[in-house]
Amino acid sequence: MIKRFAAYYKPHMKVFIADLACALALAVIDLFYPMITRSILDEYIPDKNMRLLLIWSGVAVILYLVKLFFNYFVTYYGHVMGVHMQADMRRKVFSHLQDLPFSYYDDHKTGTIMSRVVNDLFDVSELAHHGPEDLFLSAVLLIGSFILMAGINLPLTLIVYAALPIFLVYMMRKRIDLSAAFKNNKVEIGEVNAALENSLSGIRVSKSYTNKSHEMERFESRNQRFVEANKRSYKVMAHFHPVTAFMTDFLNLVVMIAGGIFVFNDWISVGDFAAFIIFVNVFMNPIKKLIAFVEQYQNGMAGFVRFTEIMDEQAEKEAPNAVTVGRLEGEIALEGVTFAYDEHKNILTDLSLTIPKGERVALVGPSGAGKTTICNIIPRFYPISAGRITIDGIDTATMTLESLRQNIGMVAQDVFLFTGTIYENIAYGKQGATRAEVEQAAKDANIHDFILTLPDGYDTFVGERGVKLSGGQKQRISIARAFLKNPAILILDEATSALDNATELAIQQSLDRLCKGRTTLIVAHRLSTIKNADEIIVIGDEGILERGNHIELMANEGIYCDLYNSQFVNL
Repeated sequence: MIKRFAAYYKPHMKVFIADLACALALAVIDLFYPMITRSILDEYIPDKNMRLLLIWSGVAVILYLVKLFFNYFVTYYGHVMGVHMQADMRRKVFSHLQDLPFSYYDDHKTGTIMSRVVNDLFDVSELAHHGPEDLFLSAVLLIGSFILMAGINLPLTLIVYAALPIFLVYMMRKRIDLSAAFKNNKVEIGEVNAALENSLSGIRVSKSYTNKSHEMERFESRNQRFVEANKRSYKVMAHFHPVTAFMTDFLNLVVMIAGGIFVFNDWISVGDFAAFIIFVNVFMNPIKKLIAFVEQYQNGMAGFVRFTEIMDEQAEKEAPNAVTVGRLEGEIALEGVTFAYDEHKNILTDLSLTIPKGERVALVGPSGAGKTTICNIIPRFYPISAGRITIDGIDTATMTLESLRQNIGMVAQDVFLFTGTIYENIAYGKQGATRAEVEQAAKDANIHDFILTLPDGYDTFVGERGVKLSGGQKQRISIARAFLKNPAILILDEATSALDNATELAIQQSLDRLCKGRTTLIVAHRLSTIKNADEIIVIGDEGILERGNHIELMANEGIYCDLYNSQFVNL
């Protein structure tokens, strides 16, 4: 794990080395001050040598000015390096999230994913900056202090450094407890974020059902779990920090007593004793840094582990020699296809059907029969368990996902609009589209005139998920987006079922234009919308139950006829 973490320093190695060089300079300056103090007390003051006293005092001032510059560099550029590393990781994980299959998002909450990408990586960046710097400073100060102190008085130095193993052993023993506590904290933060994201996304439903108290109860449950997790981590920290503080205070007392005895017996001078007192403070700084590092390391590495868990998720698979296909004609064939979302139950079993290019084929049947599943496996949103799917005779498993999906346009019942303008949402269908192309797509979708009535026209802000627009308006934008993409294959999954009859009729005209000249697969519960389909296929738990056009299926007086008549029995 350390090796994986260290790899992210590579693009920023120059700044990293400069940061450590400044840290080394800071450590040397800190070691220099006690020696100046010793010389002033033991030599310059007793000898009344004002010249050297002023010279070395001036040297100290210059060193502290240099220290000011180095501290600025370490504080600013060190943090900037950490931020850049954080941005690198966030860019990498976001790119990987784009490549993960739908099944990953079926099993993971959006809020917890966001927590890993935002909160966790902040802690990682703090570790990236402070971790190596603190370790390096601590090593230089501890070793440098020992050498200089031993040169003054070795026995007293050994008394001081005898405490170091005790500090290190205690920190290592508490490391495991801190690691578990911080990892659990991050899990609970993710759950709180997930609960918050879910509640805010459904705020309109919550308000319409006056369920504030219920939402508060659900949120408070997660919030309280977060509190308990923090209490457990703070309890571990409460065992850690006070004990180390006590050790620090006790060491100061030991040095004071031992140093006093050494001075009393003329084993060291007053200047040596003063230097030792300062050196103890220098010695305690790396100890404090090591203590802070243990906490920071556990916090940052817990975040990095959660980051790597996402990065280790298997991305959507492509064939080793996947081919990039151009524009396809659109003949779709499912050959003995079996599919299951989990191993317990097949949604599709040995299903075979062919959709000729340019034809409009509708899928009808009860919920759960696999209609939407068929729509999802053609673009390979989910991998099939057995069989194969071909387009124009080419197995889709041998195509690159990008070139396959470029040939497929989808208009679903639940239209998703990105936060932004109408123009940006239509233009999403074709990156780099011109203004004229976007406006033509809007005209084809019968929404251009409406857009022009808005104060900001195409630059009108649609709100989060398009909340400022009606269902019909959002659907037209979705259709305009599909027009702009101009795919060879079109999939309409309940595209009008959430609309009123008048709006549905108007949008159906736009859809008819969109379907023209394309292979179209339609999933619909409103059978009136598919009467003109070239073929209607009735899907059930046993697979294909009936197929034919509307007139043929009505004449058969079978399942489709019953479904159709049941929708109009009261008309």
